[in-house]
Amino acid sequence: MPAKRALGKVKSAHVFGQAHKPKKMFRAGLYARVSTNDQQTLAMQNRAMREYAARRGWTIALQVREVNSGAARREAREKLLEAARRREIDIVLVWRLDRWGRSVTDLLATLQELEHLGVGFVSLTEALDLTTPAGRAMAGLLAIFGEFEREILRERTRAGPAHARQNGKRLGRPATAIKHAAEIRKLHRAGMSKSEIARRVQVGRTSVRRILGARHEKTQT
Repeated sequence: MPAKRALGKVKSAHVFGQAHKPKKMFRAGLYARVSTNDQQTLAMQNRAMREYAARRGWTIALQVREVNSGAARREAREKLLEAARRREIDIVLVWRLDRWGRSVTDLLATLQELEHLGVGFVSLTEALDLTTPAGRAMAGLLAIFGEFEREILRERTRAGPAHARQNGKRLGRPATAIKHAAEIRKLHRAGMSKSEIARRVQVGRTSVRRILGARHEKTQT
């Protein structure tokens, strides 16, 4: 009789006929920012983000820190965005949304760029994870708030000049050269060149020519 072959359990790399894909190791870029007057939380932000990345099994590919006011240009953030554009990171991790965005509009613009690049975004404090369906729904709300903010700014821009006109305020640059019109004409009659008049009165040569030209038109009419 042929010897019975032992049927050992063989681990298959296929599940339901499909090859099992190894879990991808995400490369995270960490961004921390504090104002110039509040630098105590910088270490806390970095520690919280590193611990979170470790729990998610992410590799920290890049970590940048920024110390400046909210309105200042964020060069370290731009460095992180450049890494995303070069496909060197898969996730951007921040401690809080206001650490990343200068305004709702700015926040939305950067999140849209990251989405276009296929780079995820996670904010710890708000528990915002744009790699999940719930996080993407939150991004949709941010888009609504961003449009709301832009509309408010447009309304303020339109309302400012209208309010000034209602109060009788003259808009535009002040006509400083007009105040020197008499002196300009007097110097011109004395034989001084237009360039010399402009230097003497400290106005532009275009303004001198315009005033003298207006005078010449009046004498002809």
